[in-house]
Amino acid sequence: QVQLVESGGGLVQPGGSLRLSCAASGTISMIYAMGWYRQAPTKQRELVATITSGGSTNYADSVKGRFTIPRDNAKNTVYLQMNSLKPEDTAVYLCYADLRVTRRTNYWGQGTQVTVSS
Repeated sequence: QVQLVESGGGLVQPGGSLRLSCAASGTISMIYAMGWYRQAPTKQRELVATITSGGSTNYADSVKGRFTIPRDNAKNTVYLQMNSLKPEDTAVYLCYADLRVTRRTNYWGQGTQVTVSS
């Protein structure tokens, strides 16, 4: 069984920073990519950032230059460093992992709330 455990959400003022983390655990043979999506009320889930096992990254245009996605392969952990936060960044942030146990599958975390408000 694979689990993705997220932490680091909360309330922050506009212009502030937060760092999310997501740790994958279980009998994992290979992690191909990990990343973050977000979903705000009444909006569709959208990709925020992803990173492959080789270190290639992809960011939504709305977060480029403000967010980064470092990864610790030894700990099967991915982070989302969020700087210069804006009210429109308010959402539930969900971690995902594209990995293989016996077959390649996408797994999702439970989500962590990020609220940007003064």
